[in-house]
Amino acid sequence: MTAQQTTAQPTTKRPTPADPMPGVTTDQSIPSSEGRNLPPELGTDSIAILEGRSFMYSDGVGDVPGGSIGGLVHADTRFLNRWSLTVNGRPLLALRAGPVDYYSAAFFLTNDQMPGLMPNSIAVRRFRFVGGGLHERVEVQNFASTPLRIELRLATGNDFADLFEIKDKVRDRSHEIDHDHAPDGSRLRYHYRRDGFEAETVVNVSTPATRVEGDDLVWDIELQPDGQWSTELHVPLKLGPNEIQPVHSGFGEVFGETGDDPVSRWRGQAPSIDTDSHLLGEVVRRSGADLVALRIEVRQGDIEATLPAAGLPWFLTLFGRDTLITSYQTVSFGPLLARGALLALALLQGKEVNDFKDEEPGKILHEIRMGELTQLHVKPHDPYYGNADGTQLWLILLSEYWRWTRDDEFVRSLRDNVHRALEWIDRYGDRDGDGYVEYQTRSPQGLGSQCWRDSWDGVQFSDGTIPVLPIATAEIQGYTYDAKTRIAELADGPLGEPELATRLRSEAATLRERFNDDYWIDARGGYYAIGLDGDKRKIDSLTSNIGHLLWSGIVPEHRATTIAGQLMSDPLYSGWGVRTLSTTDHGFNPIGYHTGTVWPHDNSLIAAGLARYGFRHEANQIALALLDAASFSGFRLPEAFSGYPRSISRFPIPYPTACSPQAWATGTPLLLLRAMLGLDARDGEVTLDPAIPDEIGRVRIEGLRAFGVRWDVEAVGTNGYVRLSRRQP
Repeated sequence: MTAQQTTAQPTTKRPTPADPMPGVTTDQSIPSSEGRNLPPELGTDSIAILEGRSFMYSDGVGDVPGGSIGGLVHADTRFLNRWSLTVNGRPLLALRAGPVDYYSAAFFLTNDQMPGLMPNSIAVRRFRFVGGGLHERVEVQNFASTPLRIELRLATGNDFADLFEIKDKVRDRSHEIDHDHAPDGSRLRYHYRRDGFEAETVVNVSTPATRVEGDDLVWDIELQPDGQWSTELHVPLKLGPNEIQPVHSGFGEVFGETGDDPVSRWRGQAPSIDTDSHLLGEVVRRSGADLVALRIEVRQGDIEATLPAAGLPWFLTLFGRDTLITSYQTVSFGPLLARGALLALALLQGKEVNDFKDEEPGKILHEIRMGELTQLHVKPHDPYYGNADGTQLWLILLSEYWRWTRDDEFVRSLRDNVHRALEWIDRYGDRDGDGYVEYQTRSPQGLGSQCWRDSWDGVQFSDGTIPVLPIATAEIQGYTYDAKTRIAELADGPLGEPELATRLRSEAATLRERFNDDYWIDARGGYYAIGLDGDKRKIDSLTSNIGHLLWSGIVPEHRATTIAGQLMSDPLYSGWGVRTLSTTDHGFNPIGYHTGTVWPHDNSLIAAGLARYGFRHEANQIALALLDAASFSGFRLPEAFSGYPRSISRFPIPYPTACSPQAWATGTPLLLLRAMLGLDARDGEVTLDPAIPDEIGRVRIEGLRAFGVRWDVEAVGTNGYVRLSRRQP
């Protein structure tokens, strides 16, 4: 493939970045030959815990081997890249280990056969949590009948790697890292500075080590029979000035129901959901817990906002598309995330034309990072604006938030952001004046594909060839149509701009008519092209994106049945969900990131679209399949899973490097539940049009927040009711 087929040609307008660091890959649009097939080093039993923008990622015994993708990471910088515990030089064996809560984990370990030490002679327990840094308690107990003398060693290390490097190739900074360890074994310190970037790691030890060997803490421990020994380790992390992170008081902490902490406030706003289906109940409960885990609390001046990070481990940051879709999925069950996302993204809305960052006035960002490569302007992520759909999704979410809250004042406070977003769509999004929003990378560091299928081969022709830029994908036109239709409603309402409303409705109607002429393909029974390429050729692969068109409402009624049929046909529907790419297309790969996998968030929008057009049975079929899939992964839906047909396996085949939890996968069950209930908000009323499958039975929601009050909802089959709740607002 040519460079033109994957990235835009460099322009002369971009600011000159700092000289690239040795060993840093500077082109993200083309797959790196040195990229790592994540995550092989830590194994399938790896354990990650998180709080805010901090996470600790280890193998199943709690160790982080040097050179792996694991470690302690905060704000896109790794503060520990080695954290391995041994007894007498040998690794320990896991009896049982796992997360206790999203921010804590426990590891119950023992020894294998060692010289002078029989198997299972000692018990080693590691209790770990994050919040205000990393905290770990290590306990050792002697279960042998004789006294024991053992060497307990914690090997530590640090490379201060940027998150982009962790996923690819880490630059060797060892000669630039200062090691300043206390000789009495009570503290280790690593310090790194390069140009304007500085980072420090301190390991504080409650029971000082017998000695420090290099970067290892070593304890010589004597234990009588049934004797016990312990130490606590604390690695504080410096938070940013606008970052809010709970500081947990101890391992296994339980937040109070009415406590003044972020988790209690979050849970106090959430409704209670009860159902006859044990499966649905467990999946919804897991989603609620994961949404709590993935929340980010930020402060800008006197504004505080709660919003979802995109996913663990690589995306604990503010994204445009991911954050907005997650907030949309969850807004009918509480407006907190939507409000926070709208505010945070509005504050960072594009202000200038900056080719290095793919920024334009009015554009909503794609991603923001804080690591060394970004701070030194090697990477453009402070923030990076390389998407063509985030701006429309921001407008869609603002509309949906208003429909559920009737918060006129909030909408009016964002009036200027709305106008700038609309101007971006027409002036910058439509790059060639043909009426469609296209994307074309201007940054040499930019993403080649700037729709939700943002891998290098996520958009391709049916024969597998990669289209030339710029590309106008179909679902982006659907989002644009929906955004203009919705903002027309706000212009007639809280914005008080009737002329704008008239203009937007006219533009939306014209877009709908032209789109249905230019994107329709009669072959294969009829479907929409995934996009138009730079030569205005129809990109003719058959993809799940056609389901997004139902969600947006751009599909005319007479074509809806055809699209529903395509979505549920064998080439697209795997039995576990709709595949990203049809099996009849040349590029199909059941474990290709966007070329045949099943994405829960993608399917949630498809189900919502099917329900919108009255295809309730098909929407329920997708919902039930995804709920079944979640039952094989601890009631949590991963980012994606493989697109193998359900007929060949009784369980879904995992996608090898899926993020889990990931925000828009976590929000999926709530949007599926909304589709089953036919739950909506219009004109100050909560409405219900249920089509609950027999497998689910009764669903009852108490304390649903809408319009500043709470509502109770109950449905079974096609019958249901909505009424004001007796709970306080």
